Amino acid sequence: MQHEIVEKGRLLNWFGNLLEVGYSKSMLRDYYREDIKAPKYRIKEWDYYLIYNDDYGVALTVADNGYMGMLSASVLRFANKTEKTTSQMTFMPLGKFNMPRSSREGDVLFKNDKVVASFKHVKGGREIEFSMLDFEDGKKLEVKFTLSDEPKESIVVHTPFKKKKHFYYNQKIIGFNASGYAKVGDETIKFNKKNTEALLDWGRGVWTYKNTWYWGAASTILGGKKIGFNIGYGFGNTEKASENIILYDGKVNKLDEIYIEIPKIKNKEDFMSPWKITSNDGRFEMNFTPVLNRKAFINALVLCSNQNQVFGKFTGYMILDDGKKIFVEDMFGFVEKVFNKW
Repeated sequence: MQHEIVEKGRLLNWFGNLLEVGYSKSMLRDYYREDIKAPKYRIKEWDYYLIYNDDYGVALTVADNGYMGMLSASVLRFANKTEKTTSQMTFMPLGKFNMPRSSREGDVLFKNDKVVASFKHVKGGREIEFSMLDFEDGKKLEVKFTLSDEPKESIVVHTPFKKKKHFYYNQKIIGFNASGYAKVGDETIKFNKKNTEALLDWGRGVWTYKNTWYWGAASTILGGKKIGFNIGYGFGNTEKASENIILYDGKVNKLDEIYIEIPKIKNKEDFMSPWKITSNDGRFEMNFTPVLNRKAFINALVLCSNQNQVFGKFTGYMILDDGKKIFVEDMFGFVEKVFNKW
């Protein structure tokens, strides 16, 4: 069952639970930290940008996760199948990052002696700037991008957990155009608007301690139209709405359930062999050929994170709400599996 939320209003009730469960095609509900009834150290707020083309990518995260803040940057070199991710942690920000309560307005601004991050709304789009000392082999990272041509619609999910006062309010904006550069020491990687895609993962909520989720996305121009998709599951109670969509010419086409099949060798997941992604209604059928796995593992007693974000090429088809079948071949994007105790 896919329940669409169509009315504006407040996100949470007096008890800190979602007023309405479902999905929407734009951000209609108002998020206020003061409405949350869970402890501050359990609140998680982040903005994650991914900018990429077939050869290179940049991923940037600013996250206030209550007891731990994170500033993270990745430079992805798909052409030679290498990547570098560096993260800086801060202790107990507890909301001091002042993350915006909406993706429509408000800026993300952070600065300390190692990292400067600025995610700003500007006329016609967004301006992304990020710098980090000692990013790779003592070299400084400098990033600057302009994101434009935001699609008219996106996927917003209002997802509860079984535990009261816990929820996930998330928007995935797929299909920005982007231009700019990433500089690592003396190396400058330029990104042209004609072939560079970008997305925003905007998340606010109170998560349970232990979670495993799957998420994938891609976008491109095909036949003069922007097409793309967002798929995912594994977090919270998604009975009334999944985050699975096809994006076509700026419009959301809603999907139901998606299944991601990761190949195994001797009962162990083999992330770099071809995957298969299917749907319960036959509207999304893809083969996924991996190119690069951005993997990270952290185990610090009560905190644990095992991440495999796999970039590669999708070949298959998607069927729109009106029945039109869209075939794609070697469409570049990613799928990830993440396990967290946080």
